[in-house]
Amino acid sequence: MPDNPEGVDLVEVGPRDGFQSENRILPTSNKKEVIQGLLESGLREIQAASFVNPEKVPQLADAEELLAALPHSEGIAYTVLTLNAKGVERALGSPADRIEISLSLSDAHSRRNTGMSREQALREGQEMLAMCRRAGRAARISLQCAFGSEMDGPVPARLVREAVLRLAGTGAEEIVLADTSGLADPPAVEELVTILREAAPGVVPALHLHDTRGLGLANALRALQLGVKRFDTAVGGMGGCPFLPGAAGNIPTEDTAYLCSRLGRDSGIDLRRLVEVTRHLEALYGKVFPARIRSGTLPQE
Repeated sequence: MPDNPEGVDLVEVGPRDGFQSENRILPTSNKKEVIQGLLESGLREIQAASFVNPEKVPQLADAEELLAALPHSEGIAYTVLTLNAKGVERALGSPADRIEISLSLSDAHSRRNTGMSREQALREGQEMLAMCRRAGRAARISLQCAFGSEMDGPVPARLVREAVLRLAGTGAEEIVLADTSGLADPPAVEELVTILREAAPGVVPALHLHDTRGLGLANALRALQLGVKRFDTAVGGMGGCPFLPGAAGNIPTEDTAYLCSRLGRDSGIDLRRLVEVTRHLEALYGKVFPARIRSGTLPQE
C-alpha cells in the first residue's frame, strides 16, 4: 500500500465500479486512455477490472487484455476485484498488483451477487485469502453491505465483528467497510470503524462509500476525523451495483480530494487534470456525472 502517513490514500475504483454500472461497453483502448489520465492526475492505486462472470458483467469482460495493456511501474498498483475462488485463480494468472476479495454481509445480496449465502461467502473469502497468501500475492478484503442493504435491512454489528475476527485470523492486512447500498450515516461509520479497530487492531481500515442518500462525503469526513486514511472513490462519482437497484455512485474522487485539501490532508491529486478525465468520460458516455468539483468550481490559482 502507498506510504502516505500524513495524507490520505484514494483508491480509484471508477474503472471497475464505474464502468460496470454503465450500459455502454467501452473498448479496451478507451479504458486504457482513461486510466492513463487517472495516473497523470496523481492517482497511484487503481481498481482496473474484476474477474467475475463476463455474462453477468460484460462491461469488464476484457480484464486480462486491459491489464496486459496498462503501464506497469514502481509506485503504481492495479487492483482487481474477485467474488469467488475461480476469480482468484484468474487474478493470480494476471499482472494485477493486488487482489480484492469481496464478500457481502447481506445474505440476500450475497445470494443474488454470488449465489452463496453470507456464511458460504465468508468461508470462501477465507479460502480466497489463503490462496493469495500461498501465492505470495497482496490482497485486501471488502465487506459489501457492511452498513446494511435495501434487500434485507441492517446488518447487526455482531456479524461485522465476527467477519472481521475471522478474516483477520486468516491473515487479512486491509479490510474495507463497503456501504454498497449507500445507507450509512456518520454515527454508523463511527460504530463500525471502532468495531474494526477493536477486533483487529493490526488491520488497516478503509471505507468504500456510495452517495445514495447524500451522506457520502459526510461519512468520509467522520472517518477522516476518526483517523481513517484509505478511501475507495470513483472519478466523476461513477458507480453503483448491478445487483442492488437504486444504489447511487461512489463518492467522487475529485470531491473527496477537494475535501481533503480543505482539511490540510494531502491526497496527491491534481484536481484540474482529474476534472479533465471526468469531462472525457462524460463525452464517451454522453452524460453528466454527479461530481460537484468541475472546472468552474475549482479555486483560482
